[in-house]
Amino acid sequence: MLRVLQRASRLVAPGARTFSSDTGNSKLVLTEVDDKTGYATVTLNRPPVNSLSLELLKAISDALDDLQNNKSRGMILTSSSNTVFSAGLDIMEMYKPNQDRLREFWSTLQDVWFKLYGSPFPTAAAINGHAPAGGCLLSLCCEYRVMCPNYTIGLNETQLGIVAPTWFQASLRNTISRRESELALTLGKMYTTDEALKVGLVDEVAENKEKALEQATNFLNRFRKISPLARAMTKQALRSKDIVELEDNRSQDIDLFVYAVNQPSVQKGLEVYLESLKKKAQK
Repeated sequence: MLRVLQRASRLVAPGARTFSSDTGNSKLVLTEVDDKTGYATVTLNRPPVNSLSLELLKAISDALDDLQNNKSRGMILTSSSNTVFSAGLDIMEMYKPNQDRLREFWSTLQDVWFKLYGSPFPTAAAINGHAPAGGCLLSLCCEYRVMCPNYTIGLNETQLGIVAPTWFQASLRNTISRRESELALTLGKMYTTDEALKVGLVDEVAENKEKALEQATNFLNRFRKISPLARAMTKQALRSKDIVELEDNRSQDIDLFVYAVNQPSVQKGLEVYLESLKKKAQK
């Protein structure tokens, strides 16, 4: 609880303000703040599929810092793609990797998770495309998910011979039942939009992106008369166990990830997957 109070002490009062990141990665993430509501729409913008490279993760991390520093009332996370929310972690970051970059890559993903999963401001994901693996993780970090029809979502790591880290698993267990989480994680299950709604992986379905953004805004509006400090402390208390666990084991988690990625069997699996992608592109 002490850590929750320390995080809450850094919380700033809400307000409406337009801002943009000045980092070199700013074009990878587009942030637009509605002057009326004070809500920020953060759009992933790395064509064609928003695969999470080190640079994109840094841009997301910077955007989340900006939101807190600029007193955001809430955030909606979405994608500039017409068919993909995010395809997940960039495979090229893990295939035959530079070891220093690999460690920085995973550490930056941890940063994004800390900032999004434990954000003091309310968060919503408008999922306007497929969201496997890391794409699903980003949406799970948000407090509300609305998804457009005819897409898929899930943590499908086992299908690639990879084990989803405990904090990925915790994010899923925070959203759906423990039993459903076990099945989803061990099978690497990808849910259709309708299936995701049925198990509670998403909260609502919207017919298109415009409607999804509208429904996400409606969710954020529910907190307008709630004390921002009380809301943030309650959220962070509920999620603190997961956050503290990773905080206490952060370096070990990086070591484990680097060890796993460098295993010959994992490298072979990534190679096979990349070959399959090439064949699909050639058809």
